[in-house]
Amino acid sequence: MSSTAPTAGTRMDTGEDIGAIATIRLGMQYSPELREGLRVTLLLAVIASCGQIVVPIAVQQTLDRGLNAPGGPRLDFVLWMGVLAALAIAVTSWASYAMTRRLFTTSERGLATLRTKAFRHVHDLPLLTQNTERRGALVSRVTTDVDQVSQFLVFGGLIFVVSIGQMLVATVLMLVYSWQLAAVVWLAFAPLFLSIRWFQKKLSAAYTVVRHQVGVLLGAISEPVVGAAVVRSNGVEARTQARIDTAIQDWQDAYIHAQKFTVTSFSLGGLSAGLANAGVIVIGVLLGFTGDMTPGKVLAFAFLVTLFVGPVQMGTQILTDAQNAISSWRRVLGILETPADLVDPGPDGEQLPRGAIDVRFADVTFSYPGGPPVLRDVDLTIGAGTRVAIVGETGSGKSTFAKLLTRLMDPGDGAVLLDGVDVRRIDARSLRRSVVLVPQEGFLFDDTVAANVRYGKLDATEDEILASAVELGIDDWLSGLPRGLHTAVGQRGESLSAGERQLVALLRAHLADPDLLVLDEATSAVDPALEMQIGRALERLMQSRTSVTIAHRLSTAESADEVIVVDKGRVVQRGPHGELVTQAGSVYAGLHASWVAQHSRA
Repeated sequence: MSSTAPTAGTRMDTGEDIGAIATIRLGMQYSPELREGLRVTLLLAVIASCGQIVVPIAVQQTLDRGLNAPGGPRLDFVLWMGVLAALAIAVTSWASYAMTRRLFTTSERGLATLRTKAFRHVHDLPLLTQNTERRGALVSRVTTDVDQVSQFLVFGGLIFVVSIGQMLVATVLMLVYSWQLAAVVWLAFAPLFLSIRWFQKKLSAAYTVVRHQVGVLLGAISEPVVGAAVVRSNGVEARTQARIDTAIQDWQDAYIHAQKFTVTSFSLGGLSAGLANAGVIVIGVLLGFTGDMTPGKVLAFAFLVTLFVGPVQMGTQILTDAQNAISSWRRVLGILETPADLVDPGPDGEQLPRGAIDVRFADVTFSYPGGPPVLRDVDLTIGAGTRVAIVGETGSGKSTFAKLLTRLMDPGDGAVLLDGVDVRRIDARSLRRSVVLVPQEGFLFDDTVAANVRYGKLDATEDEILASAVELGIDDWLSGLPRGLHTAVGQRGESLSAGERQLVALLRAHLADPDLLVLDEATSAVDPALEMQIGRALERLMQSRTSVTIAHRLSTAESADEVIVVDKGRVVQRGPHGELVTQAGSVYAGLHASWVAQHSRA
């Protein structure tokens, strides 16, 4: 599932430390389409660039050998020069069109590949890595950062290729007409050319900060949109707006700082252009008086200076766009260069047989980055077809069991085995077919009930979905929805209640028909009627399969075949509810007493 990379990085910002050339090379490895037909595109660029000097040459030849010919004006020569110039311009225009079309097509194809790989790799990244990165920053890397690269390659890159060719061709022709005037032009621009490297470094650093702030800004805006109910119910609109205002101000400050270098380079380019034009006029007139230059060459040279100055002045903006694009490209590559630690062995991996699964935690220890062990030396076995409830205080490590069982994370030490096979050696498709997690809050996508249920089985028919609902005993609830299976659930399922979202999640899990069911039990914000319905559905869902439930309700622990008690990352008790509850002074007895007291107050 994870995309292959030419090289491996270690952090999300790995790609942000490499140079521009290295970034482009690495980017082309991830987007090989960018190199398709590149030679032909460059050839067309050369033709388009050469076409820019047609007018200066035509003007010089028409003036010196046509209108000012020794024997008088030669109108036939002037006519032929006009025809040849028109043909040359037509060829140049065609070459420019063909180059633009090819560049646009290959760029968009290559960047579509880059965007797809980046999007897929985001999902392959460890949950811990995703949690250390703002969601807005991740989204910006796949969207706006790729857009910046696209804009530059299609437009800035086109101008850059043509401009370089135009400058070289103009320089060659200037040297042919007058090496003295060519030297004047290059000397005028020497300070700008010598400082380009310095400007490039400053702009690169500045726009790296700008692209980072774009991610921060998107995160600051998206979070309160998703959590609008929390913002309003707690009356923290002002605080939320202040946070967004700060993100906007930080982005503005970063962008203005970057633009200072752009303005400086542009101003230096304008100064160089003024000096070049003044030098050409003064020295050109002097050379004309000495007879070293004909009127046609002087006029043609004036055109050539314009052809030379234009790309140089445009180059300052191109440099800005290039550094913005390179910074964006680095950020996207930073994702792709971050290794996915949950490596899918693919077709070479083990296939789990169908049927209830037995589970083994073999000396498992797990720690979150920078923190103490959450689970310590856990060694236990869960028999196939057994209903197990895992209980413990908040923060005891019980939820980590669910993440390790479903391979959302891998243990630091030890191994999690299903039917005797290390989960790291099981083909991901086989693992996802056999093991299903029902989280505490069932996430729903902005679609219909049927579309959300089909995430359990993508090719399920409506009849199969309805049959599953009947088996779970929730068909009456389903038929009571406004449009049944075709009822829209809204963003994140907000059109349904918390209990109804959980029923959709259970129906999805039943349709998947797993061999190991892992449940993070949901009880919050569920009315009694739906709680009973969820309970009955769970009972039917757990039949004939192994189930591990992170228990939050007393009834779940009581009805389980076995209860596993976790305290401070260690398994301290296990056994049937009736046996554990009689052990006075034990962790489970204390938890049970607390549950009973809460139930009595309720």
